[in-house]
Amino acid sequence: MTIAELARLDTLQLLSLYRTGKLSPVEVMQTTLDHALAIHGQINALFNIVADEAMAAAHASEERWRKHTPMGRLDGVPVTVKDSVNVAGWPYLHGARPNRDRPVATEDAPPAARLKAAGAIIFAKTTMPDCGLLGAGVSSAHGITRNPWKLSANTGGSSAGAGASLAAGLGFSSVGSDIAGSVRLPAGQCGLAALKPTQGLIPHLAPDIMRSAGPMGRSVTDIATMLTVLAEPDARDCWSLPPSSVTYEDHLDRDVKGLSIGLLLDMGFDPRPAPEVVEVVRAAGRVLESAGAVVTEVPAPFQHDAYRAIDQILQIRGYAEIQAFAEDRRHEVTEAVRNWCQPAKAFSALDYSAMLQDIARSRAILERCLRPYDYVLAPVLPVVSFPAEAPGVSADVPLRHANFTAMFNQTAQPASSVHQALIGGLPVGVQVVGKRFDDMGVLQLSRLLEAARGAVEWPTTPKP
Repeated sequence: MTIAELARLDTLQLLSLYRTGKLSPVEVMQTTLDHALAIHGQINALFNIVADEAMAAAHASEERWRKHTPMGRLDGVPVTVKDSVNVAGWPYLHGARPNRDRPVATEDAPPAARLKAAGAIIFAKTTMPDCGLLGAGVSSAHGITRNPWKLSANTGGSSAGAGASLAAGLGFSSVGSDIAGSVRLPAGQCGLAALKPTQGLIPHLAPDIMRSAGPMGRSVTDIATMLTVLAEPDARDCWSLPPSSVTYEDHLDRDVKGLSIGLLLDMGFDPRPAPEVVEVVRAAGRVLESAGAVVTEVPAPFQHDAYRAIDQILQIRGYAEIQAFAEDRRHEVTEAVRNWCQPAKAFSALDYSAMLQDIARSRAILERCLRPYDYVLAPVLPVVSFPAEAPGVSADVPLRHANFTAMFNQTAQPASSVHQALIGGLPVGVQVVGKRFDDMGVLQLSRLLEAARGAVEWPTTPKP
């Protein structure tokens, strides 16, 4: 089976072929590894590819399927994890060249542990920008990651390599992480489905009330299947939610008749979305309206720049991480990240307190504004894309284009990205936002939008 044929399958279809013996994990893994080698120089999305280890795991999986004794829900499925997800014995660079001599990880982070227990084959890590602090595929450790839909275009970030590799057919799903949009932005720019779950649904390390691990894939079925595996509590993450027996991939169909859907097309501060992006969101609204939902445009929630305080908090995180590097290596950090976070050294404790208060106020404003709606549709980012080499739409505030995603990390609501259109050959996604703990509903609406969109011909041969 060719890589293009594999890319047309979702995870459940792949597992069905394993179950019937029509396809082998060995064939799938070898095809994936061969393709990774063939296109690495074009998209630069993976590192630490463990070919021998992956093939050994594939042979073991093949034997289990032959005996009809799979070890878990993802036995033999090729997957990847982001640089920032620890895998025992593997490097952790966090996108930053100063970490090049850092000791390998000594234990699996919760997402990696869950994937291994489910029989998934983690065959590589995916690239990311320095410290996860760019919504772009630019990294001092990894170089520039390029979008296979158009190699001159940015992948988005910070889960940049996950976005590029999945769009090119490498693996069936990937674990990213999202602190201001980092699974949704690359999913939107690379044509994928992704979910930033309700905070705590997917345990991760270090525990964090703002950052969440999240599944990425070529279909909603892919991310729902991975979510079922990842959404188990872990004592190491003090914010992880209680256990649940939900199998998300089994409940994706839904009647949306009578649901109240809001269209959030303006946050009330810049950057405002481009007209072509607005039209894609409106078109998604019409899909739900034709299915019986009641669709209403949401008034702009804010009369102030609600992103500014989030950006300042991220500057503090970035400045602290860079200061922890050896002094003679700090200059190696990507210039855009290094320069952007420098103001943090002048912030006082009172400044920090004011930032937290501003975020809390904005959180309450947004919750009150969106309360009347069952779900909200919004842009993933306000533009279609930007150049591959750029650190963001704005060089001075590289994450400024996360203004439609970052607030939902603060409100802890589940939010997905689902591919809806191609503009100039580049994907445009729509964000589906639900109320806390309604991750299932977000996936269900995302699946409906995906079905209305139709099949995708994936760029397994990257396009110039």
